[in-house]
Amino acid sequence: MKNAFLFATCVILAMSTSQIAKANDADFKLVNKTGAQVDEVYVSKHSSDNWGKDVMGHDALADGESVDITFPHGGSACHFDIKVKYHDGDTAEWNDVDLCQYEKITIVWDGKTTSAYGE
Repeated sequence: MKNAFLFATCVILAMSTSQIAKANDADFKLVNKTGAQVDEVYVSKHSSDNWGKDVMGHDALADGESVDITFPHGGSACHFDIKVKYHDGDTAEWNDVDLCQYEKITIVWDGKTTSAYGE
C-alpha cells in the first residue's frame, strides 16, 4: 500500500513539474501561411524597445513551412512582441503575445494585412 501511495505521489509531482515547465516555456513553432517567404524573425520582451537579432535559425521560411523558434526568454517571461521580415523587405509585427499560452503561432495574409493566431 505504501508503494502505491508513493508511486501516485511521484506521478502527481511529475505532472505538476511538467505543467510548470510548460507554463514558463515561451519557445514556439512558427507556421507561415502568408504566401510569401519570411527571411527574418525577431522576438523581444514586450517591455523592450530593442528587437535584437534574428532568431529564426534558418535562412528562410517558405510559405507552407514551419520552424521551431527557440530564443533566450528568461524562463518565466511570457509576454513578447514578434516581428517578421519578408523577402521583399516588408515587415509585420504583433505586440504583447502571451507565448506561454501557445505552442504554435500561425501567420496568414488575407490580401490586406498579415494576422497571427496561436494554438
